[in-house]
Amino acid sequence: MIPGGHPYHRSLAPMMWVFAGLAGIELIVVHFLVALWDWRVALVLSLVSLTGVVWLVRAILSFRRLPVLIGQDRVLRLRAGHLSGIDVPLDEIAAIRSQWESDAVKGRGVLNLALIAYPNLLIDLRSPVQRRRRVIRSVAHRFDDPAAFRVALESAMDSGGQAERTA
Repeated sequence: MIPGGHPYHRSLAPMMWVFAGLAGIELIVVHFLVALWDWRVALVLSLVSLTGVVWLVRAILSFRRLPVLIGQDRVLRLRAGHLSGIDVPLDEIAAIRSQWESDAVKGRGVLNLALIAYPNLLIDLRSPVQRRRRVIRSVAHRFDDPAAFRVALESAMDSGGQAERTA
């Protein structure tokens, strides 16, 4: 495993902080207007919204704490903080792509861990993974240093097998 893993927080966190800031503005403005109508409704609405903003801030902070890891057990742990993640055995990786058609990341079979950012790597799986009510065929992510991640992943894969590599 690479010490510290492969970070993605510098790529995802800025846009998520903007989202959290907009949620904070909404919390103040809309809830003030609702308070003019009924303060009890505004209080309940504010508590629910504040809980959501706190949850979002905790999610953003978890990006740095939970990097993507390539384990010595030959498992790639892809995650987006504590929001979402998937463990992929290295033998199940069919291709690592840095270029694709624009619709490729919008399909139902793609787990997009880049959240509101545009991914810079797409990892295709040999076998689909059943996840809740979805079948995952590819995982998209946005890394701070996609080239370094790709080199580390290909190196880990080469130590135990081959995978197709596309540009």
